[in-house]
This record gives sequence, structure tokens and C-alpha cells, in this order.
Amino acid sequence: MAHRITRRNALRLLGVLSAGTAATVTAGRSWGAPARNPRWEKSITQALQWVARSQSSLGHWGGNTYPTAMAALAGTALLCSGSTTTQGPFARHIRRSVDYLLSKARGNGLIGDPTLDNRYTYGHGFSMLFLSQVLGEEEDAERRDELIRTLTSAVEFSGQAQTRAGGWGYVSAKDGNNFDEGSTTITQVQGLRGCRNAGIPVPAEVIERAKQYIYFCKNPDGGISYSSTNRGSSRPAITAAALAALYNAGAYDSEHVPSMLEYCKKNLYRLGDSVRSFGHWHYTYLYYAQVVYRQGAEEWAPFRDRLYDRIVSEQKSDGSWEGNIEPIYVTACNLIMLQLDKAYLPIYQR
Repeated sequence: MAHRITRRNALRLLGVLSAGTAATVTAGRSWGAPARNPRWEKSITQALQWVARSQSSLGHWGGNTYPTAMAALAGTALLCSGSTTTQGPFARHIRRSVDYLLSKARGNGLIGDPTLDNRYTYGHGFSMLFLSQVLGEEEDAERRDELIRTLTSAVEFSGQAQTRAGGWGYVSAKDGNNFDEGSTTITQVQGLRGCRNAGIPVPAEVIERAKQYIYFCKNPDGGISYSSTNRGSSRPAITAAALAALYNAGAYDSEHVPSMLEYCKKNLYRLGDSVRSFGHWHYTYLYYAQVVYRQGAEEWAPFRDRLYDRIVSEQKSDGSWEGNIEPIYVTACNLIMLQLDKAYLPIYQR
């Protein structure tokens, strides 16, 4: 059987091939990335260990109203460290997360449990994202087949759950009477893009309708409003997430992107305490960090330093963080941000 070159093996191979040159790729560091502060690395290690300790034997993180979403986000944070289901210090924990999420796959394609998962489309979208990144590294043929089947059905469910306006709500269009809103829409788009990148068929019209939904919700100031049916003022968090989703969808050259970028830079780039995040600071910067990272090193480096220093300064002694939602959510979001430019996951790469 031929040896399959995975993305992590490829990154390590590039490091070997480039040794002794100015373009050397060191472990966990992408091309052209500025040097990382050892203080950040210590913080990451402590946080990863806390996430691993906090996982239940069944693969989830207990005591919350979003069990599927939390398992997927925490699993993604562990993947960002470079571990896979078979390699690395957190391989066992990632496998548990995968097993837990696969056990939540339902016959209609939903990943999650409507009776336990509050706003179940979040869990479904984050699960598509996490499992699609796992699929690219899975070398066991039987497990790959199971992942492909689960993700194929999950994509079909998302397509059926899309509202007439092209967005998604907290539940499917049928269960939610076609209500939609921006944050869950972005979760679906990014999950679908992860699936497409992993080779799962995703109907082009589903993505196109989602893009048009975002454009429809755009206000004259460049920001994105809460919902197609409840426009209101622009939301920095949803605008940042929408930009990340548009980039994932390949819409870099959309006529709408420049004004959205300008709106986000005006409202979010300085990291001030006056940021209008509507209580969702970590959600906001989880996505805005992806946006700035894609702008290149000149934009990313100074922003990253301020962002990471702030995150690290707020860490608890046990390695976790607290915020408006439970610690596993905030800690997972912070870990994804802190490891973003290590570039292990295709969905977050430039």
C-alpha cells in the first residue's frame, strides 16, 4: 500500500527540504510567519492540557447545553496543535471526540440531538468542520468510509435546512418556520467548505444562495445585520464571521468585501474594550483573526501580538479561560486563535 502524504507530513517534509535556507519551515510555523512569543506557547500547552483533562471518557465535555458544538470546537482546538487521531499527545482525545460526534449522527443527516443540543445547527456546523479536517488525516479505511458517509449525509441535511432566503437559523428551516440569522449561517458555510475541501460533494447552489444571503443582509456602512427578516444595525461579530465565510467560499473578489473589511477594521482591529461584540467577544475574534490572518504578515503580525497578549493575560491558573459561555467554549476559541498561524488545518490556511 502506497504511503499517503498528509498535510502534517507535508509540512514536516518542507521543513527538512528547506533546512539551511532563509525559508526554513520550523515545526508548527508557516511560511513567512513572524516569530512566536514563548509565553504564548506556554499558555497554549497549559490550555491544551486543561482541555484534555476536562474531556469525559465518552468524548464530550459535560455540563452544558451545547454538547455537540462543544465537542466539535474542543476537538478542533486539539487538532490545531498538530495532533491527529493517530499521532501526537492528544490523539486519544481527538479519537474520543470523533467517536462521540459520530455517535450523534442521525438518520436524517443531523449531527446532534435536538432534545439535548440547544440551537442544534451550531453543533451540526462545527461538527462538519471538525470531522472534515479529521477526514484528511484518517488512514483507517473503515473509519474513512464512516466519516465520508456521515459527512455526505450532513451536507444533505444542511442543504435541506437552508431557509428560503439562503441562510440558516438556530434549527432547520422546517423546524424554525424559515427563520435565519447570521451567526448560524456562517457556521454552516464554513462547515460545508471544510467538507468540500475534504472531497465531500457540496451543491454549488447551496453556497451561492448563502453568499447572496450575506450580501442581502449588508448595510450601507459595510456591516452585516442580524437577520434577513430583522435587519437592524450592523453587527461587528457577524460581519467578521461573514467575511471569513466568504473567504472560505472563494469570494475574495466580491464587490462587497472591501466595505466589509473596512467596517471590521474600524470596529475591531484595535481590540478596544468598546468593541460592540454584544457579549460575544471570543466568537467575534475567532472569526476576525481568520480575516486578518488572510490579509498577510504585514497586517497580521501587529494585530496578532496584541490579540495573543490580551488572551494570555486573561488565562486562569488551571489553563482555562472564562467568559460569557462556559469555560470549554472560551478556551477552545482562544486555542484556535492562538494556534491559527501554525497552519495545521486547511480550513484556516491562507
